[in-house]
Amino acid sequence: MTEYKTISQNACAEFTERRSRFIGYARPVSTEEDAISFLNEIRQRHWDAAHNVYAYSLRGGQLRRYSDDGEPQGTAGMPVLEVLQKSGIVDAAIVVTRYFGGVLLGAGGLVRAYSHAASLGIQAARPIVMRLCLLLRLSCDYSQYGILAALIPECGGVVDASDFTEIVTLRFHMAQDDVPLFCKRLADATGGTVEAERTGEKYFEWKQEF
Repeated sequence: MTEYKTISQNACAEFTERRSRFIGYARPVSTEEDAISFLNEIRQRHWDAAHNVYAYSLRGGQLRRYSDDGEPQGTAGMPVLEVLQKSGIVDAAIVVTRYFGGVLLGAGGLVRAYSHAASLGIQAARPIVMRLCLLLRLSCDYSQYGILAALIPECGGVVDASDFTEIVTLRFHMAQDDVPLFCKRLADATGGTVEAERTGEKYFEWKQEF
């Protein structure tokens, strides 16, 4: 998987539907333990709510869970999970808390309300795309530093750290597709005296999704 879509932060949003209050909470998670801990936190916070419906989806599609938490089957947890699936978001958990307002919404109304609360929570949590990047390192002398420090972002890379000793060492990350052009320009700029060394790979936020 070279990239995936997730959310960047904890968030919540709410609305009222026919006197019932719906609060959609969203949180980035990387394990089932993270998701369960999040659910328990919301349950403790809203112990007096009528329902704390949840759904979560982890990367790779290997683990998806949901619960209606006492709402009629198929009207709450599954709609929340479907919001995650349709948006393509993984490594995320959603909890929708409902305070019942005394008016029944019907099956269709519940589906729409829980779906809407989940969507609001996701948007508040800032959906982003994470891309797998190569971790790279190069060393140069001080006369080359200015050129190379500018070349890295010109080729789509991001400098993560700079060490200044007898020489300068730059640590940076870059999408794999951008590396061949960067290496060519690096060779041209330094006469082949400086090469970039691959030290690993890691996912980084690539862009915000709207």
